[in-house]
Amino acid sequence: MPKHSKKYVEASKLVEAATQYEVSDAIALVKKTATAKFDETVEVAFRLGVDPRQSDQQIRGAVVLPNGTGKSQTVLVFAKGEKAKEAEAAGADFVGAEELVAKIQGGWFGFDVAVATPDMMGVVGKIGRLLGPKGLMPNPKTGTVTMDVTKAVNEVKAGKIEYRVDKTGIVHAPIGKASFEQAKLEENFKTLVDVIVKAKPASQKGIYIKSVTVSSTMGPGVKINPLKLQ
Repeated sequence: MPKHSKKYVEASKLVEAATQYEVSDAIALVKKTATAKFDETVEVAFRLGVDPRQSDQQIRGAVVLPNGTGKSQTVLVFAKGEKAKEAEAAGADFVGAEELVAKIQGGWFGFDVAVATPDMMGVVGKIGRLLGPKGLMPNPKTGTVTMDVTKAVNEVKAGKIEYRVDKTGIVHAPIGKASFEQAKLEENFKTLVDVIVKAKPASQKGIYIKSVTVSSTMGPGVKINPLKLQ
């Protein structure tokens, strides 16, 4: 069994493991139990009643959190000509084409999000096996393959996050930092819940949101009553 720190053990005493809390109470507990020396990220884990092996039950998308994530995102844009100039004007950190592909092939990954114009996907596809496993491959479903690079860059900088169900049926996503005001974390949480609920596949049967747990980077998980969310 993993050995937890004294701080984690003390924080865990504040959480009743068998209790499913109201959203406001759960977030308040997470803030209280975030005792690390750095500003911990607050994350949510949804366990969904979907079968990720079925193509029509792949839950994936992106959403702009109203209060951001508390993290500055570095954006790379694959574009040429006027679209490259547009990306630079929008505040993209890196803009280019084949030269960026070569740099990534050499092992460089100094960015958090990659955006590409549709005409660049043939070039970007050459490094799909490198970007894919890191969750960096541009995708139309998340708005990162687009001609509107200004909008794409602005959304990422404003606090856009991507979410995707893993092979066990769980979606993990950040909703901010422990230093955020309670109301801002709650608003970000509600925004994320809304898109998860709307993403429910028509073919899904039974309970959709089976469980919801919110936690800080180093803190214990706090369960939220999923019935109140759907």
